[in-house]
Amino acid sequence: MYNEFISFVRNIYSTKEFIALHEPRFLGNEKKYLNECIDSTFVSSVGEFVDRFEKEFALYVGSKYAIATVNGTAALHVALILADVQKNDEVITQPLTFVATCNAISFIGAKPIFVDVDVDTMGLSPKSLKDFLEKNCEIKDSTCRNITTNKIIKACVPMHTFGHPCRIDEIKTICDKWHIALVEDAAESLGSYYKNRHTGTFGKLGAFSFNGNKIITSGGGGVIVTNDESLAKRAKHITTTAKIPHKWEYRHDEIAYNYRMPNLNAALLVAQLEQLNGFIDKKRNLALSYEEFFKNNSKIKFIKEPKNAKSNYWLQAILLKDKKTRDEFLEVTNQNEVMTRPIWSLMNELNMFKECQCSELINSQYLEQRVVNISSSVML
Repeated sequence: MYNEFISFVRNIYSTKEFIALHEPRFLGNEKKYLNECIDSTFVSSVGEFVDRFEKEFALYVGSKYAIATVNGTAALHVALILADVQKNDEVITQPLTFVATCNAISFIGAKPIFVDVDVDTMGLSPKSLKDFLEKNCEIKDSTCRNITTNKIIKACVPMHTFGHPCRIDEIKTICDKWHIALVEDAAESLGSYYKNRHTGTFGKLGAFSFNGNKIITSGGGGVIVTNDESLAKRAKHITTTAKIPHKWEYRHDEIAYNYRMPNLNAALLVAQLEQLNGFIDKKRNLALSYEEFFKNNSKIKFIKEPKNAKSNYWLQAILLKDKKTRDEFLEVTNQNEVMTRPIWSLMNELNMFKECQCSELINSQYLEQRVVNISSSVML
């Protein structure tokens, strides 16, 4: 079984060499725009490519505003600040996520609460969220207060795992009822839609990432999206050291962050964004190939996009029969230079978050032991 998979992947990518999990593809105007950026001498945080990227990105996802940042973690950090998350507040999120989600919460001095995910989306479960709030919380003075800790739950951060949208509309309805700000971690889901609406645009704010392994990349980079003009203006202000605009004076009106995306990175992203639809088409075709390959396998199930969703299939994923089968699969594939990797360790199992409050995490634990990412690079 494992050797058949290895041969299948090598045939797809037409190589006998090492196959990475996800390689970037620079197939368009990247070098042209980089040269234009260098020739302009505006290579740092001011330049036409930053402005151009923000406008084109907002148009692509259907938000009114987009504010480019140095990376996705910075985007989420600032989005949480804009959602009025403060020190000692609490933020509900999922334990099955990349650590950056919880790091962004922790930068503020807030504390994550972990509720379970759904098996089919691998994202935050509306039912688990609802059950947790009804069991542990009350609404007092138009805020959600955790009866157990006597702290305010200020925000909820669901994450669209591997580009598969969670049930974000149901989560939004629950958050609105409980006076909780919805901030989407859409780091992995550029090009993904739920009920014909782009991920990252359901909440008050959304955050995306352009790390080297993302569907489009500038080596790093992130972006905040919102439909709120005042939040957009404040996002731009506090990501650029809170400098008051002036031709020559250096005046700043608060402690802020140097989180602005360099023009060089934006030049790459403008070129990458031009190719995004083609990348997604190729990833969805790859998903169909994997689905066909695994369809009669009793030990391995290919993870398909959830109902009502159109996924970018950023990272292709499979669900194995049990942890033993998962470990065997990882061992054989990686020994044969076809890179695969397990899903993340649960956040509540990490030392820095092990004291955080949790709901029952049955689905998260089930998936942690069984999910593996397989070769996902755009086919040439």
